[in-house]
Amino acid sequence: MTMTGSLPTAPRRSALASLRALLPARADYAQLRRTWRGDLLAGLTVGIVALPLALGFGVSSGLSAEAGLVTAVVAGLIAAVFGGSHVQVSGPTGAMVVVLVPIVASHGVGAVAAVSLLAGIIVVVAGVLRLGRAVSYIPWPVIEGFTVGIGVIIFAQQIPALVSPHTAAASEHSSNAIVAAVQSFAHLDPVYLLWALGAVAIVAACMLGAPRIHRAIPGSLVGIIVVTVLTLVLLSPLARIGVLPSTLPAPALPTLDFETLSALLVPAVTVAALAAIESLLSARVASALADTGTYDPDRELVGQGLASIGSSLFGGMPATGAIARTAVNVRSGGRTRLASVTHAIVLLLVVLAVAGPVGQIPLAALSGVLMMTAVRMVHIDTVRAILRSTKADATAFVATALITVSFDLIVAVIIGVVFAGVFALRSLSRASAVRRDPLTGDPQPGDERIAILHFEGPLFFTAADRVFAQVEGIRDVSVVILRMSQLELVDATGARMLGDIVQALERRGITVLIKGVQPRHEDLFRTVGVLDSLRHHNHLFTELPPAIEHARSHVRRESSTA
Repeated sequence: MTMTGSLPTAPRRSALASLRALLPARADYAQLRRTWRGDLLAGLTVGIVALPLALGFGVSSGLSAEAGLVTAVVAGLIAAVFGGSHVQVSGPTGAMVVVLVPIVASHGVGAVAAVSLLAGIIVVVAGVLRLGRAVSYIPWPVIEGFTVGIGVIIFAQQIPALVSPHTAAASEHSSNAIVAAVQSFAHLDPVYLLWALGAVAIVAACMLGAPRIHRAIPGSLVGIIVVTVLTLVLLSPLARIGVLPSTLPAPALPTLDFETLSALLVPAVTVAALAAIESLLSARVASALADTGTYDPDRELVGQGLASIGSSLFGGMPATGAIARTAVNVRSGGRTRLASVTHAIVLLLVVLAVAGPVGQIPLAALSGVLMMTAVRMVHIDTVRAILRSTKADATAFVATALITVSFDLIVAVIIGVVFAGVFALRSLSRASAVRRDPLTGDPQPGDERIAILHFEGPLFFTAADRVFAQVEGIRDVSVVILRMSQLELVDATGARMLGDIVQALERRGITVLIKGVQPRHEDLFRTVGVLDSLRHHNHLFTELPPAIEHARSHVRRESSTA
């Protein structure tokens, strides 16, 4: 066999092909000739929608409006080119803000670029290791509970900035958004609060009313413009974004020494997990919204990881796929990556051309946009449907939402999945059943000494003890036939339990026959020792009538020797 280096030629080619599949290709733009007009229009629309969100999430994270804008431009462009979805729009998101706030509080603003770099590397590695399908194991109620929790936190995060121009930076505030919102009222400025609430009300009215006039009108941007003009004319006390640079900052590698690395590794893992989960969920939702083609989850991870790495070099924050902006892209006609690229270019033009006017936007107006975004994240019909579905799903949903709000997003997802898994296992274990079947054919003397036990459903560790107790309760019989033809899932514990059943019955002098072992279970049964537990290899049958005849012969022999 031809060798190249230390690897055979075929495996090497396979590895290269696998790596090449994670990189951009000409096929990414196969539809561009017929969709480019719609892509450009969709990109322009998404860029307008994304502007206030990028600014708001940047401020809300504890960084700056500039950081949010840089992230939307740099990460949005890189993810569009390298990601696994044709229509995914990436940038700063509310979920990421929720994670970044305690990181900024504990490690300072300067730590965010390093966290973004580390998290990006972790996400890229996850994509190369083909871990993209893991998100499919997260149940729907857990995802919805996670989303509701994030919505509550985003809403609560805006309250300190509305109460007073100084409360957002108050050092004594808790890292928990709900607690911090309550604490902020200790600094209440009634006059400022009235101005801020007025700004929020105007933005909310525009966001609710603009689509009724025409669905293409960006209500959030209209609301921000109206509030900005009014605050300039009326000389309001509302705090503003401030001076924004008119160019992107020069790229620079974040400082990473051993001490910094050890302190930020756990936060980086949390950020990476969130970036992966949210991006893959967004890509999956986008693929179902319209005929935009399938998405590659592993390439999506690589693209999102590279996006966060690129963002870190320009002083931005970690990026993820944004479900709301991606949905706007698809519904506006975006069908190829050109739409997402255009969205990033539109935001770059904002930096280059209108940084001055953007700096005059009141922070309260951005809070209004984020509050409305948070409210729209909670779908009452969905919540009601989950709560009315099953006890298991309702519990997983409520637990995930409460833990998200109270503790940590990733912990909430893990606990939610565990809850769902435990209830799923319990439901499966209840589906495991053993029933006693009557003998077929004409009744014969001694048939009462024969028991046919029919196994149904799955048989694994959660049901093993219960099934064992049921079978052990069989009394006053000489032969037991174990029917296995309807047995579904079997794990090692269930198979071992079957072996224990055979041995326990044989010790009591009861002959055990096994009928109908499925081919998919044979290897496990042999490995664990189920078949070796039988008294004789002739006690294994494929059909029921021969097994019954064999059992009757045992009973006749017993009767003749009695």
